[in-house]
Amino acid sequence: MTYRDTIDYLYRQLPMFQRVGPVAYKKDLTNTLALCEHLGNPQNRFRTIHVGGTNGKGSVSHMLAAICQAAGLKTGLYISPHYKDFRERIKVDGRYIPQRRVVEFVENNLEQIETIQPSFFELCVAMAFDHFAREKVDVAIVEVGLGGRLDSTNVITPLLSVITNISYDHQNLLGDTLPEIAGEKAGIIKPGIPVVIGETQPESAPVFEQKAREMGAPIVFADRHFEAIEADKNDWQSNHYRIFNNNKPYLDNLEVDASGPFQARNVATVLQAWELLQTATLPRIPDVKALRAGLSQLRTLTRFMGRWQIIGTQPTVLCDSAHNEAGLRMAFERILSMPFRKLHIVTGFVNDKEVGKVLGYFPQHARYYFAKADIPRGLEATVLLEKATGFGLNGRAYASVHNALKAARRAAEPDDLVVVIGSIFVVAEVL
Repeated sequence: MTYRDTIDYLYRQLPMFQRVGPVAYKKDLTNTLALCEHLGNPQNRFRTIHVGGTNGKGSVSHMLAAICQAAGLKTGLYISPHYKDFRERIKVDGRYIPQRRVVEFVENNLEQIETIQPSFFELCVAMAFDHFAREKVDVAIVEVGLGGRLDSTNVITPLLSVITNISYDHQNLLGDTLPEIAGEKAGIIKPGIPVVIGETQPESAPVFEQKAREMGAPIVFADRHFEAIEADKNDWQSNHYRIFNNNKPYLDNLEVDASGPFQARNVATVLQAWELLQTATLPRIPDVKALRAGLSQLRTLTRFMGRWQIIGTQPTVLCDSAHNEAGLRMAFERILSMPFRKLHIVTGFVNDKEVGKVLGYFPQHARYYFAKADIPRGLEATVLLEKATGFGLNGRAYASVHNALKAARRAAEPDDLVVVIGSIFVVAEVL
């Protein structure tokens, strides 16, 4: 098989949530456990940090990976979904899994794959664990895909569990209330394993505290101890923070090679996790020097992308993967505080998204370019246009994301702002 043949096989043969939605979600760990057993349980041959939550888990995962890399640890990073290249999901020290390794994994395990019939995500998780074990990583940062309790990544026993926050997303799979969603996310809390909760939220905090008591797991809420305050010299691409720990100055001028409205909360979560790692059983413990070096070189070290990323100037073109209520609310609060003449928004959603719950966060004074992401789950642009009109959002529907962005750039003046937002899959097409 060629690499292209292998990727086509994975997309064609295995149910993929990214493309087909909830039908691909397997509500148990049977397939993942069977695959791992077949592979010799590679997930038990390296240390891990498990990162879940609704918003920010990708950023937190990349930040922790960058810090570990800067400390000299050989670091695996598993994330989902990918933007452009399947291999973005599986990295070691920022390097994508080699194409040949992907091909060999499928070829060598084809009989077992055909027997178990895992989902796309289940196979990706097993492939990642196999790769990390073969590469003998010192630690792997493992991002939860969906939920936590029944997510395919939840077969590891980590050094540390991290849950960033809870918001409404994937209610059809995780529950209709924040406590229900929190219950699913809390499923990554393991017996005796410390857990960091990024944000204290009245609906979810009791759920996490109860689960931690049941598991005998030490629990700490990052925002009760750490605060990251943005300095004045921030720009579109990076942020500088003053860090306080228990209301006392802790670190000054902490540079993070990532920007955006959520990052202050993410940085506080990462700092709390970093503090707990000082007592972890790692070959090298990430010190302050590694913390600063890793965060300041985040994009270079980990290939961090798609979050608050500038992809063009004159006009400024900003893309961000915010797609749920909390993410979009914060994104537009920040966007509307930035200097620009006129605002142009390229957007699209998946067809299982309750768009009526998020369109109210979009500013009415912007000009809109509605598009369908090039995946089976993509919501038709004309349908989105009709729904958006009911919220006072004016614009046109376009045949593709590419055409929508092209039209926005053509209409914009040099000091205008073009924002691509609403779906990871829409952003993926412009990167």
